Amino acid sequence: MAMASSVKVVLGSIAFAVFWVLAVFPAVPFLPIGRTAGSLLGAMLMVIFRVLTPDQAYAAIDLPILGLLFGTMVVSIYLERADMFKYLGRLLLWKTQGAKDLLCRICLISAISSALFTNDTSCVVLTEFVLKVAKQHNLPPHPFLLALASSANIGSAATPIGNPQNLVIAVQSKIPFGKFVIGILPAMLVGIFVNALILLCMFWRLLSVLKDEEDPAGEVVVEEDISSHRFSPATLSHSASLNSQELNSRLDTADVKSSPNFSGNIDNVETLRNRLPSSENEINNVHSGALDSARNSIASKEGTLDVSSQKREETILSERAVSNNRLRDACPTESSEGKENLTTRWKRLLWKSGVYLVTIGMLIALLMGLNMSWCAITAALALVVLDFTDAWPSLEKVSYSLLIFFCGMFITVEGFNKTGIPSALWDFMEPHAHIDHATGIAVLALTILVLSNLASNVPTVLLLGARVAASAAAISAAEEKKAWLLLAWVSTVAGNLSLLGSAANLIVCEQARQAPNLAYTLSFWSHLKFGVPSTLLVTAIGLTLIR
Repeated sequence: MAMASSVKVVLGSIAFAVFWVLAVFPAVPFLPIGRTAGSLLGAMLMVIFRVLTPDQAYAAIDLPILGLLFGTMVVSIYLERADMFKYLGRLLLWKTQGAKDLLCRICLISAISSALFTNDTSCVVLTEFVLKVAKQHNLPPHPFLLALASSANIGSAATPIGNPQNLVIAVQSKIPFGKFVIGILPAMLVGIFVNALILLCMFWRLLSVLKDEEDPAGEVVVEEDISSHRFSPATLSHSASLNSQELNSRLDTADVKSSPNFSGNIDNVETLRNRLPSSENEINNVHSGALDSARNSIASKEGTLDVSSQKREETILSERAVSNNRLRDACPTESSEGKENLTTRWKRLLWKSGVYLVTIGMLIALLMGLNMSWCAITAALALVVLDFTDAWPSLEKVSYSLLIFFCGMFITVEGFNKTGIPSALWDFMEPHAHIDHATGIAVLALTILVLSNLASNVPTVLLLGARVAASAAAISAAEEKKAWLLLAWVSTVAGNLSLLGSAANLIVCEQARQAPNLAYTLSFWSHLKFGVPSTLLVTAIGLTLIR
């Protein structure tokens, strides 16, 4: 492609520079408007400077990529609601054998979840959980956070839905889902192993130090975090039985309290009787009228005592009847509540099973080679219908700012391509970057690696993708496919080089820094010490395994 006019070259370069600065440094002091607004600003400048016409700007937006990105985000949201990531968290803790075993598990689970649910989603969900696990075992979080971020990037390279740049490559290259996975999966598996090995070598002494006893409070927090909410209808019946027991005990106490009073009154009567003169002489001397009056008073007292005791017994019986009626009235309520809880639990289980089946169906459809964008959108809408409630609480979690960022980026990169600068640079590099020999592959990989860290991986793919594929297609169709897969592998693994290399790294860093009661700062230099050797070794080994 020939160079555009000098005016378009200068203005287009200015617009792209604005986009690049705000994409790489979203909080730059002189214009802290963020990546999304910076992307739109770059797109607007391309149109204002007349590098692109409005129609060309709209045509530059790749709707299939946006549809695929939206669909995978919605599916990931419903999988998170269905406790998929909680089950992954339980898998992390299942029969763990110490710090080194935990580190390897984090690498493996982070890679698998990123390949299926995108690396950004996995990092958002798992970062705080990893911090809690580290606190529970009284371990330093630094190596585990590095394992999470780096493995998420490596694992996401294995599938077209693992990260945004793979989405772009899958749509533009039209490589079927299954062939894409088969082409990169061996490199991904070996890369995860090498990455874990590097982490173990760098932090072996730190992970081997004997730690203090586990924090019991931390263990409770982690258990609550990974456990689903449970319905417990038995609690209601248990509380009701306690109430009935208390009531019966109170009634028994009333009986005990009433019986001594009654016996005490009888004893008084007996005492009165005992106080009567027993000797016959005394009886003869006592006046008959006084004796009769004494007998009459005793008889009246006995009658009074009989009436009062009878009233007490009737009161106790009536109280027992009332309590029994209350218990009978309470039992249907408790049983109905228990049935409602059981019904809700079964509905929840069926809904979760439906979410997993829809997701598996989407993956099968992708493996069959069906249109990836519409497969993801169909699965997303199927989950919305399956939920059978207002979808807004779930849809509002979609990262619309990311979708808008992509729209602006498509326009900005297209405008920069119109200037002719990327074509001129590729014409200079192409003779040294043929992928049919090792030197060309090394030069191409190094170019992608540097550009991915300077301009970010998605713009790099948009700038180089078509040119690299066209150069490889001149050799053979197989080399064209290999070129796309090499681009996917190197641009993704390049994100591990520095903290600013990928969004997943920044997500882990920010999530760890803002975690309540667990805050940890992952510095740029500490990441770079690990990122440079890991990126170079994993990239080099993976290049030999991609076919």
